[in-house]
Amino acid sequence: MIRDGKQRGWLSLPVDSLPVWAAFNSVSFDGVDIGPLPGKEDRGSTVIANRSLKGRHESPLITIPRDLILSLERIHEHAKFDSDFRAVLEGLDDFGRTARGAILAFLLMQSFTACPSVVKKKGVSGPFTEYVKYLPMELLPTFWSSAECELLTGTTLAPALTAKLNSLHREFDQIQDATSNIPWCAEQWWDEVDGIIEFDDWLQVDAFYRSRALEYPGVGDCMVPCIDMANHTSGTGTAAIYEVDDQGNAVLLLRDDKDIEENGEITITYGDNKGACEMLFSYGFIEEDMQSARELFLDLSIPGDDPLGRAKAAVANCAPGLKIVDAVKGVIWDGAYIWLICVNEEDGLSFQIQQTVEGTRELIATWQDEPVHGFEGFRSILEKDPLWDVYHLRAVSILQERVASQLRDLYGSDDRVDAAKHGDGTDIRDRPWHLAKRLRLLESELLEKAYSHYEDQKLQLMQSETVLRYLSGPNVEQEEDFS
Repeated sequence: MIRDGKQRGWLSLPVDSLPVWAAFNSVSFDGVDIGPLPGKEDRGSTVIANRSLKGRHESPLITIPRDLILSLERIHEHAKFDSDFRAVLEGLDDFGRTARGAILAFLLMQSFTACPSVVKKKGVSGPFTEYVKYLPMELLPTFWSSAECELLTGTTLAPALTAKLNSLHREFDQIQDATSNIPWCAEQWWDEVDGIIEFDDWLQVDAFYRSRALEYPGVGDCMVPCIDMANHTSGTGTAAIYEVDDQGNAVLLLRDDKDIEENGEITITYGDNKGACEMLFSYGFIEEDMQSARELFLDLSIPGDDPLGRAKAAVANCAPGLKIVDAVKGVIWDGAYIWLICVNEEDGLSFQIQQTVEGTRELIATWQDEPVHGFEGFRSILEKDPLWDVYHLRAVSILQERVASQLRDLYGSDDRVDAAKHGDGTDIRDRPWHLAKRLRLLESELLEKAYSHYEDQKLQLMQSETVLRYLSGPNVEQEEDFS
């Protein structure tokens, strides 16, 4: 996309010229610069104190005019006077009306407008036409080679990455289909010989958005130049916060309890509770001092021999999986889908076809002859049932087996990952190999902890009078396997 006309590599501007761009666009810095940390140039650019900074006594470190906040509202404003971009945005229909769709389309258009090899320029140039050249190439897992992606086998990132790449391909096909009937797009973007847009370009603008978008109060998901150069630190290590001032400008503020020495780094948080998988997926790194995977998501499926399986899948309005969270008191989990798996017709779950007031027919779930309006709150219904301990034990047993299955996949691929050659002259770069190894270790530790925790829960529930009475009742010949 933004290429030098001879090579296919992304054309980047040196960050030491960013102050010129900032001055032209009324961006103000007070006590900070943007560049590599002294002695740590390999970490890329970040926000650095150019003098000693004292919490509670500093004005905004960076102020970005509201017109430079790249939000859905700002993009719609730009489309009003950029007819070329407006045609692209309108062609995307519903996708173009989302913050993600609009911002990615805008970044793609600005990158095309900035491309030095494009002779027939299209689109209206603006501040972002140059700013995109300062954004570094992010080594997110979507850019990993197939050999590098195989290192993730058994981790929760492996299915998430596959799903993401499939989604990105669908989005890319969508934008190609939506703009192929625009003459200049057909000629300059999609022509088989001279077309300049490739799937890698869509990967890059997606990486810009995922790794740099922030949720601003009153604005929503957006990108903010210069502030998006700040690196991440969670917890008490976070040095600054970002917000919007009373004029609608984006500002970076030093936390009251923080003092930063000259040449110190000004960090923000990308999310204190994000797990190792999400950090690697969205930002391409795992915090150096992260001692736990924090959380992970495991998919769940309704057993194929479940007689109500198709009906359950049709009415489920919740994600088909569960989230496991490392907590101070053991391991907690969250996921409504499992309760659909835990109960069946003999327990009181049934389905019936009901005609709506509009005359259409829909499938309705009932529990103990009472309608179930969505399964997000189904657990609270089951908790009131006399057999709650039985359902709870079923859930814990399913959870433990799902965790065991994940551990088998993870440990089963360990030897292959350990033996993988990496570094110069191989298909696997050092950084992806080390990141994959770190993720595997953190997730295996959390899964082992979860397995042990569920074993304790299961043994405790097995002593419940409700469970004992249920297992010794008239249906004892159909005793359930809770092993």
